[in-house]
Amino acid sequence: MVEIKKLDKENKGELKKFIKFQLDLYKGNEYFVPPLIIDDLETLNPAKNPAFDFCEADYFMAYKAGKPAGRIAAIINKQVNESSGEKAARFGFVDFIDDKEVSAALIGEVEKWAKDKGMEKLIGPLSFTDLDKEGCLIEGFDELSTMATIYNYPYYREHIESLGYEKESDWVEFLIPVPDSIPDKHLRIAEIVKKKFGLKVLKYSSRPRLKRDYGRKLFELINDSYKDLYQFSRLTDRQIEKYIEEYINLLDLDLVTLIVKEDDNELVGVGISMPSMSKALQKSGGKFFPFGWISLLKGLKGKNDRVDLLLVGVRPDYQSKGVNALLFTDLIPQYIKKGYKYAESNPELETNSKVQNQWEAFSPRQHKRRRSFVKNLS
Repeated sequence: MVEIKKLDKENKGELKKFIKFQLDLYKGNEYFVPPLIIDDLETLNPAKNPAFDFCEADYFMAYKAGKPAGRIAAIINKQVNESSGEKAARFGFVDFIDDKEVSAALIGEVEKWAKDKGMEKLIGPLSFTDLDKEGCLIEGFDELSTMATIYNYPYYREHIESLGYEKESDWVEFLIPVPDSIPDKHLRIAEIVKKKFGLKVLKYSSRPRLKRDYGRKLFELINDSYKDLYQFSRLTDRQIEKYIEEYINLLDLDLVTLIVKEDDNELVGVGISMPSMSKALQKSGGKFFPFGWISLLKGLKGKNDRVDLLLVGVRPDYQSKGVNALLFTDLIPQYIKKGYKYAESNPELETNSKVQNQWEAFSPRQHKRRRSFVKNLS
């Protein structure tokens, strides 16, 4: 017998139970990368997460024989529904033991929740916005996960499909060898792009100056360059302010490249990378205190052979014009200098050929695939 309990999303203790279930389920798994508990607490808390300005959500946990057996979040992103004209709910933060009675009860609870709110279909795994983790891993279970992605056991897909869910969209991920030097093709294209469009690379050594000059513009560029992607949720002013304060302070500015117009420094492209935090997060166990911060600091400052490509954005009117070559002619020497051997692309929509074509010169290996599923509820 499976019991489903709705959590009080404003109760920190209950949110911690929700987060801890995942940590316990994957304890000892060598490929799972835990989230920072403090980050998930903020994401799940309506008082802390500005996405609740346009989202609503509830959280549920499953118990079997009195023991925690699964968790799931039910979410409606009203902003996406308004732009798409759909009545869609989302399920996310989904984890469960290998027991179909448990997964059916969890997902069935969200289906009922969605129907009660007038929704006509359910999709997932998705979170509140595109800067959160999304997609069920369906290939690459023996590959190390990243800070920005979900890891799940192989049985999740079969459980979800057995409940009548079908493929909605796939993301692919690539492990890209860092070359010994900038490819000649990139050098040629970069020079042509600079001259033809009057562009230049801009670097910063001061985080306060970067935030002051381009903090808001950077995230507005992400809004413009990602606006046509699957289930994209435009960042609001409150979200942008939060991301400026939280994320720019963590960045290695050597790995932040801005492409601007020479005449007025107008932003047309950005590339942001970060040392892989996967092994540091594994050592921290998701905890910042009392000693997790030491592992995280080592991940940022210590030796590391992988770099994560977090964000690459190019203004729509400059896309497919070679701006990415200009970004990587600046970033590749930094990767080489810092000793990175591989770059993780992180998820890219399988239909996004513009992005995937840029890796062709680097002999990439597609090592992961993840999927969102959909089911009509009417």
